[in-house]
Amino acid sequence: MVRTFLLLLFGLSTWIPGLLCEVITDGDREVLEGKSLTISCHYGPQYASYVKYWCQGKTRDFCSTLARTDDPVVANSSQRKVSIRDDPVQQLFVITMRDLKESDSGWYMCGVEIGSVWHADASAFSYIKVIHGLSVVKKQVSGHQGSSVQVECLYSQRFRESQKRWCRCGNWSSCRVIDPRERYQDDSLTIVDNGNETLTVTLKNIQMNAAGWYWCGAGNQLKSVEVAVSRPPVAAPITSENTASRSEGNPPPSKPVTKELCSSRFLSVESVMLCVSVLLLIGLAIFATKMWKLHKNDVLLRNNKGVSSGLAEYSDDACNLHNATVLFLNTDSPKAQLC
Repeated sequence: MVRTFLLLLFGLSTWIPGLLCEVITDGDREVLEGKSLTISCHYGPQYASYVKYWCQGKTRDFCSTLARTDDPVVANSSQRKVSIRDDPVQQLFVITMRDLKESDSGWYMCGVEIGSVWHADASAFSYIKVIHGLSVVKKQVSGHQGSSVQVECLYSQRFRESQKRWCRCGNWSSCRVIDPRERYQDDSLTIVDNGNETLTVTLKNIQMNAAGWYWCGAGNQLKSVEVAVSRPPVAAPITSENTASRSEGNPPPSKPVTKELCSSRFLSVESVMLCVSVLLLIGLAIFATKMWKLHKNDVLLRNNKGVSSGLAEYSDDACNLHNATVLFLNTDSPKAQLC
């Protein structure tokens, strides 16, 4: 039983570090043919001194190694198609693949070589798709009326010798076509093909009617781009009167009545009404208390009058009042007896 427990504990100790500190990569990527691609692979701090590698394949057993950090020519890796660079401080290694072809599409793995029978290599997989075609850096560009906006269209290596075009969607007569590594320019438009898989289009002094969809084309492919145009912000004019009022310390003009302002005023009215209601209730309570006291005093006054009348009845008696004794039978009763 103890032996089984120890084996189980040993097995968990070999798998837990791998589960907690797996290698993490950027995930699946798509890139145009002829372009370069950079991928970063992150690892746990315990792997800082280990050898890292980059290979092509879906499993480790059938993965063709393309670059390793212990390669003696890694110092001259900038001249290679695939290079690898390790940064133990930031706990990542970076792979750069250059001049990609469609045949380079497939599964790739970034791994940390453990080199132990009991430990598998720490690794992460990515699928890289190399396509032949055209793409745009931003699907939408925007600018204020009167300003300029720029569109960048990227094309694959096969389109280097193809004509490039820029058109207004739905209007083929608006197309401007240029030859490879050429330039077109007028008062409102500039198109430049740098010959390095980038077509740059600049729309100058754009107006509100320039908003809409456009086509960026290379060879037989087109990609759509939306151009948004907004009116420039209007700044409040500064006049001599405004300047004088500000210098004199006068308060700024009152804000226009808005929904928020109305709401705040409405809340203020509610607060005032609530205060008035509370004060009114307090006043009524005080009034009721005073009325109750007056009513009680009135009862006592009537009782006292009864006592006075009782004394008046005995005023003509032969009994000497100086020697008389007044006996109250009950303090709450107005009746008194004279002796």
